[in-house]
Amino acid sequence: MDALLYTQTSMAKRPCPCPSQIPLLQSTPPPDHMDRLLESFLALSDSQSSSSSSSSSFSIDLSFDRLLESRASSDVDQKLLIDRALQLGSDLLEAAKRSARKHASKHNSLAWALPPDLTIKVFSMLDTQSLCYAAATCSLFNKCARDPSCYADIDLTTVVPKVNNAVVSTMIHRAAKSLRSLKLGIVPGPTVTPGSCQPLVYTIKNSVDVSNFSWNDKRSRQGRESSILTRSCLSPLVGDNAAPGTLLRVLHLYNIERMDNTSLCGALSACPSLLDLEIVGLHVELRQTLMSVSANCHLMERLFFESSKIGRDDSLKSATCIDLVNNCPHLSSLALRGFKLHDYKVRILVKGFRKLRYVDFSTSYSITGAFLRNLGSSVGGNLLEVLILRDCMHLKEVEVARIVTAVLAGDFRSLRHLDISNKEGLASEGDWYERCYKSSVIPIKQVLAERPDMCFLAEFPTEGSYIDIDQMLDSGQDSEISLPSQFSSHTSDASIFMSSSESSYNSDQGSGNEDGRDAGYVIYEESSDEVDFLML
Repeated sequence: MDALLYTQTSMAKRPCPCPSQIPLLQSTPPPDHMDRLLESFLALSDSQSSSSSSSSSFSIDLSFDRLLESRASSDVDQKLLIDRALQLGSDLLEAAKRSARKHASKHNSLAWALPPDLTIKVFSMLDTQSLCYAAATCSLFNKCARDPSCYADIDLTTVVPKVNNAVVSTMIHRAAKSLRSLKLGIVPGPTVTPGSCQPLVYTIKNSVDVSNFSWNDKRSRQGRESSILTRSCLSPLVGDNAAPGTLLRVLHLYNIERMDNTSLCGALSACPSLLDLEIVGLHVELRQTLMSVSANCHLMERLFFESSKIGRDDSLKSATCIDLVNNCPHLSSLALRGFKLHDYKVRILVKGFRKLRYVDFSTSYSITGAFLRNLGSSVGGNLLEVLILRDCMHLKEVEVARIVTAVLAGDFRSLRHLDISNKEGLASEGDWYERCYKSSVIPIKQVLAERPDMCFLAEFPTEGSYIDIDQMLDSGQDSEISLPSQFSSHTSDASIFMSSSESSYNSDQGSGNEDGRDAGYVIYEESSDEVDFLML
């Protein structure tokens, strides 16, 4: 240590015009001199390695104090010396870390058993977050993790906002034309909708959750955490013929509040191969979204669209439904939840799609159930496997009775799941304000007996609580009563929407009748000599 101090002192005592500006440490010593100085310093550390950490630190403290007393003539000089010591220590620490990464990378390249092509194959099977963590391990993994095939399925959904447009753009550009799946937005947690056969439906707090939603709750769904994603987060999908969205198959967007119609429709126009579109909590219009899907995504097989404004979006037109049926013939799963829909529009969709097996219109406003009349034996209804009409405010007891009677008559042969539960009860025949909680005309027991393979959910409240099917069967109500002739499912199409049972909801259709009168990741960048890690 004394030799090191002597060397530094001798370097600093060269003549200088101004004593107060005497350099405390030579800023750029010759390379060979710096090598000898560093070697001496490291040799000193090695000689003290056998001593305790506390004694070694104490020795360095004393040496540095002596250097301050012998070299610094003023407070300014002392501060300058301390600052340079801190800078020197920081530079030495960074150099050691960089060398350690290089050494570890070299070691990994020799010790890693898999060749690069197999490593890339393994990485391509990881989820996005795990891939980022693996890439941050060393330069070897970082290089393998940069292969476009590793980004075929990008999942940047988060519980709290932490992903911005830059992260999305980086991922999409690395994937290039290998991109097959993209999931973005805020997903506080998976919630399985009661009675739903959908694997997982992600909704944010206070969003459309049919298990907790009540039409009597008029409070606005406020207080959601805002995502830092903006309307331009999907712009990397758009481009020329080599655009990343060209071969995209799956696009799921959750609670991106800043997304608008123009941005979403622009992105859909760049995704002609899209098969699966899921939209939850976006402030976009149903009509414009379906028009864009109809115009650009002709291969669509699954469409899940949950409104951000329950019962307020009344934009859907009959012409839009017809175009969607004609242009997307492969659709087999359709979910439009929380929109203001009308039976004659929904009937166009259900009857028109020839491969439709899954239907979910939960929390949809204005649906009475009349759209299903005479569909059970047709192509549009006979293939249905799942039908969910949960918490539809205008769903009528008489229409549910017709549906169940059609099932008993042999229609809807493929139906395996039927959910007509309603937290407000079913609407009565005369006035939907009159609610029915214990139906005596829906033959639930007969259906369960004759179709044991079918899951039939019919949960209704009673005196502020809920009752299940078993309670309904044990309540003493005659669930096996035969239906009057007017409940027969074999009603002509011409009279479907002309019965008196429709009068109560016609007054509520509003503008919907216009057709009748005229949806902390780690980003790593590798420089020429090291891997830098950027936490976003």
